[in-house]
Amino acid sequence: MALAEEPAQEPELQRIALVIQYLGQGFCGWQRQPRQRSVQGELEAAIAAIVGHPVSVQSAGRTDTGVHAAAQVAHFETTSPIPAHRWPAVLNGRLAPDLNIRAAATVPANWHARFSASYRRYRYTIYTDSCPNLFLNSYVWHYYQAPLCEHRMQAALQTLVGHHHLAAFQRSGSKRQHAWVHVQEAWARRRDSLIEIEVQASGFLYGMIRLLVGLLVQVGEGSHSLESFTDIWVNQRRDRVRHAAPPQGLCLLRIGYPDSPFPVDAWFDTQPLFVLPASRNDSEVLSPCAVSLG
Repeated sequence: MALAEEPAQEPELQRIALVIQYLGQGFCGWQRQPRQRSVQGELEAAIAAIVGHPVSVQSAGRTDTGVHAAAQVAHFETTSPIPAHRWPAVLNGRLAPDLNIRAAATVPANWHARFSASYRRYRYTIYTDSCPNLFLNSYVWHYYQAPLCEHRMQAALQTLVGHHHLAAFQRSGSKRQHAWVHVQEAWARRRDSLIEIEVQASGFLYGMIRLLVGLLVQVGEGSHSLESFTDIWVNQRRDRVRHAAPPQGLCLLRIGYPDSPFPVDAWFDTQPLFVLPASRNDSEVLSPCAVSLG
């Protein structure tokens, strides 16, 4: 008597998390868009070609056109037997040079790149020397029209730390139901002719960092006082936030998780800092703050 054949087992569904870098100038942003090149679209097409079935790649946050990412995080599900540690090499062999996978890990089915994250951190870089530098142009805002006081900018940023309603820094078109943000850390520092601004929060509003930096520059040059800056965001005066900083100076620095599935060197501070010669006129570049912070 012939034995009945056992039914073939279904391939096991895996959830794979990725650490992703990309140079923003070649993309319309993270989110897939019809007839435009997006990070999500490129990744989904590459993964689908490898595994033989459609995939949906979900990220920790969406970046706008031209914005860079040093350690974006996303996940997808597949029945492919490819082990997690092989995915960076497999994908990087298919992806364009401006998109790179730094690490991959198998995560539980209830782990989510967006909803499991405890924070996101952005860095914005401003170049203040009057002499253009081609090696910086794709990664900084070249702002030299007026001296910037990083101490005034730092004082303004400190007013945002905490749980606040920040509708003044939200672009129109957002689908978010509220504008409450928990800002965990925020600071501005100068290194010679570069000013670096970093903000860490549980989440960010649509267009928040670029609008914030646009207003911070006005504080730094003295056209807005600290009191004016605080009044604008406390009273949700979106009409007074008129300028957004350009996208190329902004980088999604990293995504934090309570128990990160990735090795630290794959996601922590992977955007290099520029090192420039000290200014020939240190008194002008380093000391534009000989005025009251009020």
